[in-house]
Amino acid sequence: MSEVLSNIKGHFAEKLSGGLKKITVPEWKTDIYYKAAYPFAVESKIISLQQQGKTVEALVESLIAKALTPEGKSIFHSADKVTLMNEADPTVLLRVCSELNNAVTEYEEVAKN
Repeated sequence: MSEVLSNIKGHFAEKLSGGLKKITVPEWKTDIYYKAAYPFAVESKIISLQQQGKTVEALVESLIAKALTPEGKSIFHSADKVTLMNEADPTVLLRVCSELNNAVTEYEEVAKN
């Protein structure tokens, strides 16, 4: 492996190993934890749905993929998708997903500069 690839991997591993951030969601009587960064493997399904114009489904997928317990385990599973899309308050869902996806937005801002 080249030195550059080694540096790239090391940088991203450091970013991924950082502590979890927390969102308090009083409406759901819970805290949701999330990482500051995610690999493209996690983002790819979300990006694909956005490109297909399936914005709501992409938001729900981001919640499923990124919402964690304090121990770093997934809160939601694929089977929860229908419930989240049909029985969750859209306003709360949008607020939570906006914060979860903020880490990606920070990456995009850095990339622009």
